[in-house]
This record gives sequence, C-alpha cells and structure tokens, in this order.
Amino acid sequence: MSEQGAYIFGCEGLVLSRAERDFFERAQPWGFILFARNVDTPDQLRALTAELRGAVGRDVPIFIDQEGGRVARMGAPHWREWLPALDQVDLNPREAVRSLYLRYRLIADELMAVGIDGNCAPLADIATPNTHAVLRNRCYGDDVVKVAERAMSVAQALLDGGVLPVVKHIPGHGRATLDSHLELPRVKARFKELGWTDFMAFEPLAGLPLGMTAHIVFEDIDPEHPATQSPGMIALIREKIGFGGLLMTDDISMQALDGALSVRARQALRAGCDVVLHCNGTVAEMEEVADACGRLSENAQTRAQTALSWRKPPVPIDIEALEAEFQSLMIG
Repeated sequence: MSEQGAYIFGCEGLVLSRAERDFFERAQPWGFILFARNVDTPDQLRALTAELRGAVGRDVPIFIDQEGGRVARMGAPHWREWLPALDQVDLNPREAVRSLYLRYRLIADELMAVGIDGNCAPLADIATPNTHAVLRNRCYGDDVVKVAERAMSVAQALLDGGVLPVVKHIPGHGRATLDSHLELPRVKARFKELGWTDFMAFEPLAGLPLGMTAHIVFEDIDPEHPATQSPGMIALIREKIGFGGLLMTDDISMQALDGALSVRARQALRAGCDVVLHCNGTVAEMEEVADACGRLSENAQTRAQTALSWRKPPVPIDIEALEAEFQSLMIG
C-alpha cells in the first residue's frame, strides 16, 4: 500500500487554514483540485499551489477545470477568456484540430505559470441534439472520429505545455439529458450502438495518463449503478476501451450519486476506480472520504507513478506567434 491517499481534495479559500494544513499533512491526498473560490491573482495562486505542496511535503499534482468558455476557474483580467469549445469549433471546423491545440497550449502556459500542472480536459463526449446544456457546448463535435482527433490534439497541447491532461467523462456523457450535478442521468442506448459511437471516441485516448469517470447509468450494461460505481462499466473502460491510466471519479459530491460520502467513495473504489475526487473543500467531508478510501492500492499506485512520469518541462513557444495564429483561424 502507498503512503498516499486514494483521493484528490479541494480547499476552501484563497489561502490554507491551519486546520487544512494539518489535515492535508496527515491525510496525504494524492493530488489537489482548485476552483474559482481559490483564485484571485497570479501571485495569490502561485502562493496557494506552493502552500498545498508544502503541506504534503512533495511535488503533488494540482488540477483545475480550465476548459475555457463556461467552465473556466481562471478568468479576466488576469487570464485569457475563450468561447465555449463547440462554438470555437463551429467558427472554423476545418481547422478545429489546430485551433484547439493552440487554445490549450496557451492555457497550459497560464497554468504552469501559477503552479498548476493538471487540467481536467480533454472531453471526448459526443454532442447530440439532446445533450444537456450543462455539457453540450463544451463538447468538440458530434462525430466520433472528429471528436477523438480533436480531443487528442487538446491532450497533446497540454502535455507540450507541461500539464497532465485528464480525459473525461469516460465512457461518454454526451447522451445525458440531465445534469449529473443535480440528478442521475440514464442512457437507454444499446451496447452495440454505444460501442461504435460514445465508447469508441475514447479508444484513441486510451493511452493517456489520467481519466475521469461519468456519473451516468448505461441501462443495457448495468441498470443499477452509475459508471463510477459499476464494476461492469469500469471493466468495460479497462478492457473494451482499453484505458490503462489512473482513473479518478467525477466529483463524489454530485447529486447523481446516493448515500453518505463514505459509501459513495467505497463503492467507486470497489468498482475499480483508483482515486476518489472530492471537490468542495469542506474539511469534515474530506475527513469522511479519507477514512473511507484509505491509501492507494498497489495497482493504483503503479498507475499514479506512471501518470506522474508524463510530467515534462514545457516545450518552448512563441506566445505572440501562437496567439496571432489562433486569431487568424478564428476569422477564417
């Protein structure tokens, strides 16, 4: 067993409290995740990421959801603003692969400058006419081949910028017509159809170091459990899709899941997830999750070490040249 906990935690504010520092030192989370409540200025954010690493005494990965568009924890005036990804793609579909690369290479540069080395992107969810609005314009398209190609470009951009990508939401969130933050979506599509659409979009991404599960029930495969807590669905992610990286849950606090946090967390780990993601930064809740999860399993520790081995120094870039190229693609 590892000395690192099988969980990724948030924190409450712009600086760590003494209680948070003491808890993180004891609990040794595998990683951290930041939200808008943790973000003010570049100097403040650099200090916070240094403080988080200091609390656990190691170069722990620190994640954020910086997709651009509606899901952006860092915004103006200190960081670039972006269109929702699907709106960007629609402006110049022919150059979507390159424009998404440029977008996420610039985002990676901003993240690394403040000590953040993990981004919860790319999405390989396929947009449909019925995709819930919470997700739809965050997608990269409605065609499985194009989505996979664009998602790989996003992942490569982040890696080139020194940032670990987290592919989401495995094995596909695009058919969800409900918001899983608030309720549990159920997908009725048959296994065969899912296999050559939603699931197939993730297969070219299966070699990436990190992935995040979807809180969705796929009724034809496991009508009882959302993918995050379904042994059958996790086996499908590992065996059919072939994903071999560290698999984290989507936020365990989301209302798609039932029961106490400890129960939710244990069910996810028993199903085969490696790490539980808990996002709201409430110490009492994090203590419950830590007690329920314990330390990384041997297999999870191996995948975690492999994931961290993907961290490389950023490839040097000419920021002004990339920005100019991006703008040229957005005007045709």
